[in-house]
Amino acid sequence: MLQNSDVATRIPAQDLARARSFYSSKLGLEPVEERPGGLRYKCGNSYFVLFKSAGSASGSHTQMAWEVDDIEATLNELRRRGVAFEEYDLPGLKTVNGIAEVEGNYPSKGGVGERGAWFRDSEGNLLAIGQPIR
Repeated sequence: MLQNSDVATRIPAQDLARARSFYSSKLGLEPVEERPGGLRYKCGNSYFVLFKSAGSASGSHTQMAWEVDDIEATLNELRRRGVAFEEYDLPGLKTVNGIAEVEGNYPSKGGVGERGAWFRDSEGNLLAIGQPIR
């Protein structure tokens, strides 16, 4: 049943205009659909929605991620646009210049791990960029 259905992510925004500006100027994304209280975006074959919410982002876990072919080039462009990447030094997760190597991710894609980087949007949501290590 659900295995044949598309998945769409929902991301809360306390200030939808501020979030729209961030996603446009920092990430280069424009909504493909606008509704009162929400903006719908398309990336690849997937969609996500920013929706007006009185709640605050948890900020403690990855809420959405993009899988890219070249993480360095992607981070360089996003940094040029003003995106600041998180730095972590935790047991099992250490970033160097914003990028961590995570062993064991993506085995179904022939990978042995993932290179990942995290940043927060204007609303405090924790977003990520990932690249499989093959």
